[in-house]
Amino acid sequence: QVQLVESGGGLVQAGGSLRLSCAASTSTFNSLTNGWVRQAPGKGREFVGAIGWSGGSAYYANSVKGRFTISRDNAKNTVCLQMNTLKPEDTAVYYCAAAMMYGTSRPGDYAYWGQGTQVTVSS
Repeated sequence: QVQLVESGGGLVQAGGSLRLSCAASTSTFNSLTNGWVRQAPGKGREFVGAIGWSGGSAYYANSVKGRFTISRDNAKNTVCLQMNTLKPEDTAVYYCAAAMMYGTSRPGDYAYWGQGTQVTVSS
């Protein structure tokens, strides 16, 4: 069982930046695809981006491409989401998730989830 814990959420003004971190309880995490999924109030879960186990091949939703960057440190069992040029529409609870399958952008394919961290972007 992989346990994931997010940190780094908060309140930021539009145009600002935040960095989210996800720490895993086991090194098994390092063999998985690790992604970020968000959920805005009243909406379903939306894929943000993910990175393969090797760390070299991240992919993103069009809505965040060019603004968000995912990185991982397998030695520390962590994955980070750097969010720049934030917009009010980025306001959501952000979840760290892990999947066996690389390349998927479907939240249902992610088997392991953190508890989520709130990101609020004010206009």
